[in-house]
Amino acid sequence: MIDPSLSYAIPRGWLRALSDPAVRPLLAESLVGLEKEALRVSPEGRVAATPHPYGLGSALTHPSITTDFSEALVELVTPALARPHAVLDFLRDLHLFVYQHIGDERLWAASMPCVLGGGAEIPLARYGSSNAAQMKTVYRRGLGNRYGRVMQIIAGVHFNFSLPEAIWPLLQAREEAGGDGPGAFRDDRYMGMVRNLQRLGWMVPYLFGASPAVCKSFVKDPGTDLHSFDSKTYYYPYATSLRMGDIGYQNRQEEGTGLKANYDSLDAYTRSLTWAIQTPCPHYEPIGTKVNGRWEQLNDHVLQIENEYYSTVRPKQLTEWMEYPTLALRRRGIRYVELRSVDVNLFEPLGVDLEQLRFLTLFMLYCLLIPSPVIRPQERRWIDANEVLAAHRGREPGLMLQRSGGAIALRDWGAGVLDAMQPLAELLDQDGGDDYRAALRAQQHKMAEPEATPSARILAEMRANGEGFAEFARRLTERHRDGLCEQRLDPVRAEHFRGLALESHAQQAQIEASDDCDFDTFLARYFAQTETEPVALRSPFARSEEPA
Repeated sequence: MIDPSLSYAIPRGWLRALSDPAVRPLLAESLVGLEKEALRVSPEGRVAATPHPYGLGSALTHPSITTDFSEALVELVTPALARPHAVLDFLRDLHLFVYQHIGDERLWAASMPCVLGGGAEIPLARYGSSNAAQMKTVYRRGLGNRYGRVMQIIAGVHFNFSLPEAIWPLLQAREEAGGDGPGAFRDDRYMGMVRNLQRLGWMVPYLFGASPAVCKSFVKDPGTDLHSFDSKTYYYPYATSLRMGDIGYQNRQEEGTGLKANYDSLDAYTRSLTWAIQTPCPHYEPIGTKVNGRWEQLNDHVLQIENEYYSTVRPKQLTEWMEYPTLALRRRGIRYVELRSVDVNLFEPLGVDLEQLRFLTLFMLYCLLIPSPVIRPQERRWIDANEVLAAHRGREPGLMLQRSGGAIALRDWGAGVLDAMQPLAELLDQDGGDDYRAALRAQQHKMAEPEATPSARILAEMRANGEGFAEFARRLTERHRDGLCEQRLDPVRAEHFRGLALESHAQQAQIEASDDCDFDTFLARYFAQTETEPVALRSPFARSEEPA
């Protein structure tokens, strides 16, 4: 029996507001988008040393096919769409198009890489000869110098969610909320959503974690307390997501830097990141910036740029040419929220499935609706600890987490939260389907039966087949490749992707031709921008003024 005092019930006023005939159709227009990373590897599973294929377009300017840290780490980006199945269809087509251009290479099926020979084998992403391209590569060189290159090629799935802009004035009116207008109301609710996604963020690795084991080649610490699964594999018996544990994705900037993003409000959040970008850090000074003529990092500050802060969730706004992301947020508010803690699901050819997208939509909306007080220092420590506990020991019987109401069993807390989502799932299924309730039931089953989680299934299959993690991941990589290569890409979509690739190369050339200063001046102008002063770098895509 779940203690009623631990309930996370959605306020009835919100459910009534969303059920209103004027609001309900808008709710169905909520947008979902995905950013899915995948490591290009050789048939033997080693990181590909080849350049990003020309036929895929320019990684600098292509809207849907780019690279992350490494030239070998492909990032596939879908548009934001109102139908989750349309998002998956687009992601599938991106996979089909990529496989047409990578020869005998594969897209690695797992978040965690394997068969690593050290950071020297991992090529930094390259974006061309322009100042903007050089900035992206120098930033990545700085990441490698600060944290090591091996850590930077962990792959994940980023889930982006937003409500339609037209819904916010209606919700504000029904809430009788004050403030400066719908924009301020929207930003306040989204920041509350971000805080709740942190409070309940441990649920994501528990339900969807798919990295309970790693290759021993990934772990360089001889004193690790990871267990040996076999001669080539480390694991924890009850792990869910080592990617989200303290050997993977978790932030390192807080160790000795004093950085902790403040999520009390959008203003507090942007100011905390701005401080980090502008504040020198003794820890990174020994690396240097420009050493023997080569830039080793963009600066020696706590953060080189905002993207270096690896939080599990971020408020986002689309940026203009070379605009600080924090300034975009301050000027135009929050456009969408990005959940970054989702592992690549090895069992799925696309790394994610439709049921998962529906549940994450439900989860994000739920976190928007429930109360969200500011996070106090003690709760911040609990949030961080809960995340690592769920990642390392999430399926452990009787595992306790900490929250403001006191210690509670992970499975009891999770069951209470999932039960509280039921009215919202019913609301989303109001048009006669059972999609969201079915997705919710699947997660309730995992909460009650830990062996049904992806992490447990991975370890069980490895044991049954006598496989280490590398062998298991390679087998699924081959299975997914074979299945995808048997599918035919729709000719219209194929032509669309070819057109995007050609256009992206033209845009890269346009950027390169427009450079009017050296790289040192370019960086100085970039970092000189303020909220009141836009960046003093002319956009290569700006229209020239018509002659008089």
